[in-house]
Amino acid sequence: MDKRESKIPLVRFPEFKEGWEHKQLNELLKVSKKKNTDLKYSKEEVLSVSGELGIVNQIEHLGRSYAGESVHNYGVVENGDIVYTKSPLKENPYGIIKLNKGVPGIVSTLYAVYKLKDNNADGEFIEHYFSLDANTNRYLRPLVRKGAKNDMKINNEYVLHDRIFVPKKEEQKRIAHFFNVIDTKINQLKEKHNLLQEYKKGVMQKIFTQEIRFKKEDGSDFADWVTNKKLKTYAKFYSGGTPRTTNKAFYEGNIPFIKSGEINSDYTEQFISKEGLDNSSAKMVNKGDLLYALYGATSGEVGISKINGAINQAVLCIRSDEFDKNYLLGYLEYFKKSIVGKYLQGGQGNLSADIVKSLKIPKPVIEEQEKISNILTKIDKKIIVVNNEIEDLKTYKKALLQQMFCY
Repeated sequence: MDKRESKIPLVRFPEFKEGWEHKQLNELLKVSKKKNTDLKYSKEEVLSVSGELGIVNQIEHLGRSYAGESVHNYGVVENGDIVYTKSPLKENPYGIIKLNKGVPGIVSTLYAVYKLKDNNADGEFIEHYFSLDANTNRYLRPLVRKGAKNDMKINNEYVLHDRIFVPKKEEQKRIAHFFNVIDTKINQLKEKHNLLQEYKKGVMQKIFTQEIRFKKEDGSDFADWVTNKKLKTYAKFYSGGTPRTTNKAFYEGNIPFIKSGEINSDYTEQFISKEGLDNSSAKMVNKGDLLYALYGATSGEVGISKINGAINQAVLCIRSDEFDKNYLLGYLEYFKKSIVGKYLQGGQGNLSADIVKSLKIPKPVIEEQEKISNILTKIDKKIIVVNNEIEDLKTYKKALLQQMFCY
């Protein structure tokens, strides 16, 4: 590719004036050919590349090692190396590019490993540049050929064949430091979010095992919980269905069609028409209804619908006058793992409405349920506030990434 003229980003630190150069990536990086031939690193030190977490230990990230029988030909990744993974992700169909900020390890041949050319490049600047999906896809799309099995047809040297705009190293480091500060704040908020979730689990454990009990306003005890009756004794249930996909008109309406993975969302990917609703077993639910996911990867998840919409057969709506829905939500949420573990072999497969109806869920009197619900709702509100702060900061970071880099 021909070298284009220099550029200046929209937002910039005022002490820098020079235009950014359009450099081929091989001016910044070089291929690392260091292999694990001496078996210095074992299968326990194999690394994975995550879009969200970066370069992490595979066992810690995925729960097990996926290494082959021998790891002697695996590439060595040292701290400060850049890694390109030649496998598609949903938002990155040509792979991702990350910097190793952690301990050294090894990666399979599905990854390319690069060293920095120290005089020209700052590794954190390069990672921040490629942290935008649009930048990664824009850079890799012209270079990568996809194989019949969606594998990447590109050699490690050719990955460095295209160009990006870069400033002098001093400005690279200044930009990287700025975004590192934002990342630190995001990580602090994520840790706070995780701690709140763990706190909620601890509170639910004490509540649902009756280690702690609430009192009436006058200080007296509530009645004992009823523990020997099935949920169907107290609730009504219904699930939906799917309009015929062969009738295009059924999917040209404005009724949100809630799938099992969308019971906690305020949007849906698909909509159906009134005609599609009337000519199928799809059922309407209301905002505020308790929804339970029966099928697929989300089996056992529970939520309170944020919208009016129709449900398919993978979603069960539960309505009860004798359960506070936030109490019931908390119970099903807390015991999701044990329910799925008991009724699904290895956690795979589908639940059924009959299984949910047969669950024996302890029932305090409604006044105590409401006290429990209030406690859990207060914690949820704190979790939502922190989550919103995380999303707002991510949006702020993305906007700055778009304005502080040249393309």
